[in-house]
Amino acid sequence: MSTLPPKIAEILDDLSFFTERDERIQALISLGQKFVAHVPDGEDPYPESRKVPGCESEVYAWVGLTESGGLDVKFAVRNPQGISAMALAEVLIQGLQGEKPTLAQDIPESLAIDLFGESLSMGKSLGLTNMIRLVRAEAAKLT
Repeated sequence: MSTLPPKIAEILDDLSFFTERDERIQALISLGQKFVAHVPDGEDPYPESRKVPGCESEVYAWVGLTESGGLDVKFAVRNPQGISAMALAEVLIQGLQGEKPTLAQDIPESLAIDLFGESLSMGKSLGLTNMIRLVRAEAAKLT
């Protein structure tokens, strides 16, 4: 069974204080609004080879290593209305940036449901889950 990386667990813990659905949605929107696209220097922000499969918001992901050997996680979101994708990208960046690549393998696919609840549409759930799967797979290649 996977356990959450500590920084991601802390974000979920912070969100647990919002017991009303509307408050939690506002907190997630706020998190998504903090997201700033980061793309490796000189790269096209939307290369087909970096596109997260099945993501309605057209998310592009890069997972590499910093000079010190920690994870370097970057995302671009093409759809400006993709606030859920932006919020999840922000959680993954905050939770994994600079951490050991093996830590990414501890992220359960259920993180999307844990963050946004079970009322996600099938399409949105698939795209968000694929963001997690892609980060896990790319980080596994780095170990």
